[in-house]
Amino acid sequence: MLDALRNAMTSAVAALGARPGGEITLFHHNDTDGLCSGAILLQALTRAGFKVKRICLEKPYPGVLEKVFRAEGRIYVFADFAGRIAPQLVALNRNRNLVLVLDHHAADAVGDPEQHGVYNLDPELYGLKGDRDISASVTCYLFARLLNAASEDLAGLAVLGAVGDRFFERGRLVGINSRVAKEAASSGLLKIATDANEERYLLTTHDGVSCRELSVYLDTLGAVGYYRGGPDLGLQVCLEGRTEAADRENEKLSRLRTEHFRRETDCLEREGIRRSNHIQWFDLQRRFDPMGVKMVGIFCDHLKSRHFIREDQYIAGFQALPEEVPGIGRIGGGQVKVSMRVPEPLSQLIRKGKALGLYDLLPPATEVLGGFSDACHSLSAATTISAGREEELIAAMEEILAAGAQ
Repeated sequence: MLDALRNAMTSAVAALGARPGGEITLFHHNDTDGLCSGAILLQALTRAGFKVKRICLEKPYPGVLEKVFRAEGRIYVFADFAGRIAPQLVALNRNRNLVLVLDHHAADAVGDPEQHGVYNLDPELYGLKGDRDISASVTCYLFARLLNAASEDLAGLAVLGAVGDRFFERGRLVGINSRVAKEAASSGLLKIATDANEERYLLTTHDGVSCRELSVYLDTLGAVGYYRGGPDLGLQVCLEGRTEAADRENEKLSRLRTEHFRRETDCLEREGIRRSNHIQWFDLQRRFDPMGVKMVGIFCDHLKSRHFIREDQYIAGFQALPEEVPGIGRIGGGQVKVSMRVPEPLSQLIRKGKALGLYDLLPPATEVLGGFSDACHSLSAATTISAGREEELIAAMEEILAAGAQ
């Protein structure tokens, strides 16, 4: 599994090596895992002699991709998304650019990259589980090590990204995530504090702060502050540590998130959440503006422990997409994002194979409506559809669940 992934990465490194000193456009996600992935690749690619233009995205929306792939002779790197849409990248690219995908979500294979220029380096294609064994940041770290041995010093960031995605077993990182954590600890970049219930990961490179604490900080900058420069501050924190400016902005954004979450939770408690047979859902419309649309998923997580949430139903939330993407420009409107999460009792059933995971539920229903799917796991997933079709999506998912129960 890991050897096969490394072999594929080695081929991609060779393809990069054939374009020394070129300019790379690096697209990365805006949560902790995505920010750490972006920071790791920015450092490694810069050290390798490339000029890197970095663009943080909430998702690689079709409108974004259509603009990007008008170019020719470029190098594009996608981090923490795009594994599932690699076939679309092949179709858009038409072998005109070199494209690398370093993701950890469920993915689709694309065959020989020498035929189309797209290297899909998603560990899910090599037998690893992106929601258990390996994060995007650890995937990027493995690639960075192959690109430049000096990138060993980025292992702590890889662990921070893995902790940010919160895919633990019995309170501990497992798989390749755990292996890299031990490497970072042996190099003095990380301390691992162990007790009977969990492991705590402390970054010595960032004044000994816990990765859990710093991941909340980075999620706030990257997600709440997506439309006001938060990801740039977050990436700076990854590489240089916290600053007074970042602390002030984090405090403002934390208050903004708390206010929006409290108001919306009170509304749901007062007016009730909408329900179908297996799904409980709500529609934020634009009430979370000016926060980024990743916040609808974080709000779903926030709701999981509320008393009015049923533990045997999936949670879905809708949030309207803006028409402007930082670093890209206008991509058109009329779209909504749907994010889904799973209460803990239902998640245990999914892990045991006794209930349908979100990857097998939300993307197929989205495709029925002609929507866009990427970066989905079994316990967390998000897609986009046309505005006004929210109830149709719920009905499509109910049909899938009813068919699976037969």
